[in-house]
Amino acid sequence: MRISTTSCLCPFLVCLCFIQRCSGTGHHVPTKVPSKNQTKLANGETEVHHRPKRGWIWNQFFVLEEHMGPDAQYVGKLHSNSDKGDGSVRYILSGEGAGTIFIIDEVTGDIHATKSLDRERKTHYVLHAQALDRNTEEALEPKSEFIIKVQDINDNAPKFPDGPFVATVPEMCEVGTSVLQVTASDADDPTYGNSAKIVYSILQGQPYFSVDPKTGIIRTALADMDREAREHYTVVIQAKDMAGQVGGLSGSTTINITLTDVNDNPPKFPQKNYQLYVPESAEVGKPVGKIKANDDDLGVNADIKYSIINSEGANMFSISTDRETREGIISLKKLLNYERKKTYTLHIEGTNTHVDPRFSYLGSFKDTATLKITVGDVDEAPIFSMDYYILDVYENSPSGTEVGAVTARDPDSRNSPVRYFMDSKEDGERYFRIDEIRGVIRTMQPLDREDTPWHNITVMASEVGRHVPVTVQVLDMNDNPPEVSTEEEVIVCENSRPGQVIQTVTAVDKDDFANGQRFSFALPSHLPVNPNFTLKDNEDSTASIIARRRRFNHLTQELYELPVVVWDGGEPSLSSTSTLTLRVCPCQRHGKIRICQGEAFLSSAGLSTGALIAILLCIIILLAIVVLFVTLRRSKKEPLIIAEEDIRENVVTYDDEGGGEEDTEAFDIIALRNPAAAEELKFRRDIRPEARGHCSLPHNHKTPSVELDEVDVQEFIRQRLVEADMDTSVPPYDSLQTYAYEGQGSSTGSISPLDSVAAPSEQEYNYLEDWGPEFRRLAELYEDSESDLTCWDDTCPTSC
Repeated sequence: MRISTTSCLCPFLVCLCFIQRCSGTGHHVPTKVPSKNQTKLANGETEVHHRPKRGWIWNQFFVLEEHMGPDAQYVGKLHSNSDKGDGSVRYILSGEGAGTIFIIDEVTGDIHATKSLDRERKTHYVLHAQALDRNTEEALEPKSEFIIKVQDINDNAPKFPDGPFVATVPEMCEVGTSVLQVTASDADDPTYGNSAKIVYSILQGQPYFSVDPKTGIIRTALADMDREAREHYTVVIQAKDMAGQVGGLSGSTTINITLTDVNDNPPKFPQKNYQLYVPESAEVGKPVGKIKANDDDLGVNADIKYSIINSEGANMFSISTDRETREGIISLKKLLNYERKKTYTLHIEGTNTHVDPRFSYLGSFKDTATLKITVGDVDEAPIFSMDYYILDVYENSPSGTEVGAVTARDPDSRNSPVRYFMDSKEDGERYFRIDEIRGVIRTMQPLDREDTPWHNITVMASEVGRHVPVTVQVLDMNDNPPEVSTEEEVIVCENSRPGQVIQTVTAVDKDDFANGQRFSFALPSHLPVNPNFTLKDNEDSTASIIARRRRFNHLTQELYELPVVVWDGGEPSLSSTSTLTLRVCPCQRHGKIRICQGEAFLSSAGLSTGALIAILLCIIILLAIVVLFVTLRRSKKEPLIIAEEDIRENVVTYDDEGGGEEDTEAFDIIALRNPAAAEELKFRRDIRPEARGHCSLPHNHKTPSVELDEVDVQEFIRQRLVEADMDTSVPPYDSLQTYAYEGQGSSTGSISPLDSVAAPSEQEYNYLEDWGPEFRRLAELYEDSESDLTCWDDTCPTSC
């Protein structure tokens, strides 16, 4: 008898079965003498031990879990060597699930599973098989036990049974610092296939953290993470089976990671100079004031020790630290005397008590401030209820808002009424007024904290001039929108990649920390999506400008504008829009700083070799055209030479179009003849003047014979310029009026006939001979020309 599975039997087992069949039946006939396979019992009988045939040695059957087919799933086959195939052998199955989950065909011995099995609920079933003779019900084979194992499929996703997780890691730690190890479990069979082989990956938390894909250890991935900038992080880890292959099942968990504080911030005083008023009647050992340095760290990392480091202040005052408020409490060591010393200067130092040597490179963890203490004079004057007052008032409060009140009493037995007034020499009088009877201080105008956050005023009480210092603190309101800091130029490298951070921008706000310092950034929602850049809010009061496309070219476009909207964290929240200018240029790195690098002209122009050849060819063609044009001009026929006897006037052409027809005085030369006469005549050049003389040149050109006074031509030109500037009817462009002004004071005078209103015949030219040999020929020429004059009027003298 043998059992076969869905897989083929090995050749060795087949050979054994063949040998058993050839040897005859497998039954041993008992004899009286016990053989090696017999045992003699107490009653004299012997028990025969049937040696199982090798065909009846059972192997495990396998059935696939979660079978969803319409037919029963085939498991395996039982077969006895005694089965001749005539149906005389009946197979029986018993044990776990027999008849319900597993059924057997009594004739063929085929076993089927009728139900869908779940390996995670039960991994195997133990059953028993029998082979009986159908007619005699005699056992043909001994009863045998075998196991049906449920074969696993990947039907269970990895799970994190202990999630979500909470973890901490110190700020400013090194990259690769271990944070936490997470482990996922998979209900599938780890010994079969990759159904339970898990790979870890990070879904959220980059670039701050990473996870080992095999062990699930979470580590820091970014250096110098600052708790003061961001304290809490949420990391999502995914576990995927099938070794992370496609089709595997996955599960995820969340880890809330908090950065723990380290002492990486030194203490810092908000101001460098402070003032304090202390009356000379202050008691020794009593606090007279306080000062505080700020430290952004927490716990012991923010503990500060104050000390007075100059001898002048240390001799008179002491300072101690309030453990709860971390303030420096200033106390008096000795009595003050106003007549001896009116002021003291204290140099106060604040130092961290727990310094971390890892951050010594950041500098000394201490800061100093100067406190000037003014000693107040004391007399038998009214006594205020406090040595000094610190009052608060919100900025932008309307005029007349009550700030607070001061009270004083007369220590004398008379208990005289006290009157209050403010020191008129101080600037505080412009902002506050005081009720002289009740001592109530009110504002006189709205205050601006960003302009003056503190107001120091002096309130005096009547009698001998007792006064008390009053400090009014202007409380902040969120009345200033934040603005994007644009001090540095935003440079976009030409080789930028999509997703690359171009620059991190910050914002500034005039308001104090309560109403500012927490900023949110975004691009304007009403504008279309910017194809070149986007903005990512880092949630730490900064934002990153990120490129959206690959590569830029400063030759195509050098400047880009990016509007950015920023909100503050005040109540109510204010916002503003700033436009950043981004400049594209080639970049080179100096450490972590990107700067623009210079380029050669050709490379900056982006000219290739082919483009250079084309430009050179164009230049050569233009030169050839110019040479050809010059050659054609020279080859033109020269004009005929004018004969010597062809005497004509030379016409000189000036390319000055003047002011057109409206500019009728552009070249009026009468003004040069005599400016005074020109102002009196004012005749039109298009009307021929009447004859005013009797003699003239042969061309009938009449010269006005008006007696004119001498006028400085330079003064005339200046007057004409002023008139032209004031005249609104002139053409809309300037016309050039050129006067050949020769000046005054020549000993010879002018030889031009323009200055004379007399006819040429009335001139005497003999005086020219006195000027020298050079002018004698000129005098002869004028005398010869005078004889050619003709009398053209009947009234001329007979000598004409």
